[in-house]
Amino acid sequence: MKIRVGQGYDVHRQGEGEELWLGGIKFDHTHGLIGHSDADVLIHAICDAVLGAANMRDIGYHFADTDPQFKGIDSKILLKDVMEIVRKEGWELGNVDCTIVAEKPKINPHIPAMKKCMAEVMNVDEEDISIKATTSEKMGFVGREEGMAVHAVALITKS
Repeated sequence: MKIRVGQGYDVHRQGEGEELWLGGIKFDHTHGLIGHSDADVLIHAICDAVLGAANMRDIGYHFADTDPQFKGIDSKILLKDVMEIVRKEGWELGNVDCTIVAEKPKINPHIPAMKKCMAEVMNVDEEDISIKATTSEKMGFVGREEGMAVHAVALITKS
């Protein structure tokens, strides 16, 4: 059995009046994230981690932000497609572990819904998805509430 690990990282700028999507769930918040797609920074970091583990480049390679077909796309579609891409090569997800870095809003109350949503999209068990949240203690672009960041690690296996 082959086992591989991949790391993903994504950031998006915040904007007043933008929608905030994290882990496929829409948050009720005054500021959302700005991006070519729906800017779901959590899903984007997971996509990069899974693709990286399979040595299949990154989300930008497969879904370019210069391609109009991906303008405003629901990131759950991208995540589903990423899982299909790696499964075609015989890989299966072991687990993902993610850390969302944001000052606001509070993330923890939404973690169960995000796990449920992404588990359904990825066709894995909820227990295979770990989501944690932290702040940056008011430091840097996250601390100034200019954006959010996510770190993700994925383990994949092939028989």
